[in-house]
Amino acid sequence: MKRVLFYFAWIIAGTLCANAQTGEGYWQQHVDYTMNVNMDVETYKYGGTQKLVYTNNSPDTLNRVFYHLYYNAFQPGSEMDIRLQTIKDPDKRMMENGESRISKLSESEMGYLHATSLTQDGVPVEFQEEGTILVVDLPNPIAPGAKTTLDMTFEGQVPLQVRRSGRNSSEGVALSMSQWYPKLSEYDFEGWHPNPYIAREFHGVWGNFDVKLTLDKDYVVGGSGYLQNPQEIGHGYETSGTKVKTKGKALTWHFVAPNVHDFMWAADPDYIHDMVEMEDGPTLHFFYKNEEELLENWKNLQPKTEAAMRFFNTNIGKYPYEQYSVVQGGDGGMEYAMSTLITGRRQFSSLVGVMVHEMAHSWFQHVLATDEAKYEWMDEGFTSFISSLCMNQIMEQNKENPFEGSYKGYYALVNSGLELPQTTHADRYATNFAYGVAAYSKGAIFLSQLGYVIGQDKLMETIRKYYDDFKFKHPVPNDIKRTAEKVSGMQLDWYLTDWTATTNTIDYGIKSVASEGDKTKVVLERIGLMPMPLDILLVKADGTQETFYVPLQMMRGEKENPYAQLQRTVLDDWAWAYSTYEFVIDQSFDNIQALVLDPSQLMADVNGENNVYQAKP
Repeated sequence: MKRVLFYFAWIIAGTLCANAQTGEGYWQQHVDYTMNVNMDVETYKYGGTQKLVYTNNSPDTLNRVFYHLYYNAFQPGSEMDIRLQTIKDPDKRMMENGESRISKLSESEMGYLHATSLTQDGVPVEFQEEGTILVVDLPNPIAPGAKTTLDMTFEGQVPLQVRRSGRNSSEGVALSMSQWYPKLSEYDFEGWHPNPYIAREFHGVWGNFDVKLTLDKDYVVGGSGYLQNPQEIGHGYETSGTKVKTKGKALTWHFVAPNVHDFMWAADPDYIHDMVEMEDGPTLHFFYKNEEELLENWKNLQPKTEAAMRFFNTNIGKYPYEQYSVVQGGDGGMEYAMSTLITGRRQFSSLVGVMVHEMAHSWFQHVLATDEAKYEWMDEGFTSFISSLCMNQIMEQNKENPFEGSYKGYYALVNSGLELPQTTHADRYATNFAYGVAAYSKGAIFLSQLGYVIGQDKLMETIRKYYDDFKFKHPVPNDIKRTAEKVSGMQLDWYLTDWTATTNTIDYGIKSVASEGDKTKVVLERIGLMPMPLDILLVKADGTQETFYVPLQMMRGEKENPYAQLQRTVLDDWAWAYSTYEFVIDQSFDNIQALVLDPSQLMADVNGENNVYQAKP
């Protein structure tokens, strides 16, 4: 008998109202950036000034600060380059003929970002560049509650497009400008986070950006923030519909991005710029190359983007900004504040898929700003979960289990023997394969399986409350766990611990089914170390069905019946230390056609073969 998949509708409900939960003692730092930047589109060199007002909301006096200089990663011999050459399965996008693309960059092709001067409140500051980190010793320590102003001049060179950011991408986009400016490192309750740029993932300080970009007048710019001078710029921004004529060789684009933790922009002379005004949402901007083979897909992408925005507004919480930009560029898809970079030469379903995933990051990372280096599964995994639901609806995929791919990926990782706990730092995974599955697939299952544990309606309520309580903060794993506990009334520390801090697996089985007089005795066994409650489907000889539910004792609670159309019997709790569990069905042995553990297949049981009992013909 094939394993039964018992499908039930996912709850798609309205947004709940809840008071924001700040938590006693919670604090976070604040930054205000003002930058003026000049870009030479011929040499791809740029320079500018940065005024950074830093507010120390911590209880600590700060004697040092750290900046990220991400572009220094794109140099031969950098940590990113060496990691590419030494990891077992390097990112194929960053390799050419079996060699690191970074290792081949010439002096004019590589990237760099350097501070040329720095003052604190007008006093010169000593600083030292260490790869992708700038170490700054402060002449005037920043006291708790105090502000300081750091004025910097800097210069950079945009590298050839290798990963996420760069010039002259494979699709011909001139400038994909992410991780391009000296970015202050985050300081939180754990201390500083000056992680070198080796492979992936970011963490930023909440604040406001005021950015002026000066470059060749023929270039169109899109990305984070609100354009402040559309009438001066033209390029489809002007509200009158009349093209603005410009004089000289350069234009200055002025953007303001409030309450964000990053700022991205992209530019190309051949961008088409479309705008869609949503009646109940933000203005959507689309920037894509003026190429005939792209036009139809990018036009059709626009109503799908609107549909995705509505889906996420309903199922997570309202998008808090007044615009969102979808920009062709980069080397795949990557999320940024109020915007995304995506490659555009794709089949339509793929184009929609990458847009949906990156847009979902606007909630899970750019409003719920987890430390991606430490908790990448809360970023990529939660995004994968909600984007799978979104794609299932807006693309009418009608999948019985929208997360089937995530489960397959997780099982492949378990069987590979390469799995590490999800608490592993993003840069410390031995393989990119293990990182990708842990972050995306296992991270998505954290939520889909949580729905199995507490109920689908409680899961969606948890997601909305989590967003409402922790938006514009830096939530940690305990925050989503505690939110689920408050919504469900269950104890879930075991779930967070086993799933994220260990590689314990779930493996329950039907050990025996035997006649006991005019009834039937069932013995279940726990083989894996991770505990779970159990749903059991009974199929009788006449085809009728009912279910049994075995609560996990340490949950101290029970979920509601997920199969309301079927009779459910709630059995005694199963305490984890007991490896077997017995119960009796008030049916004769001959009347038992089949028993199935977890008919929803949302419990990530690593061995489905022992989850099914079928009567012999």
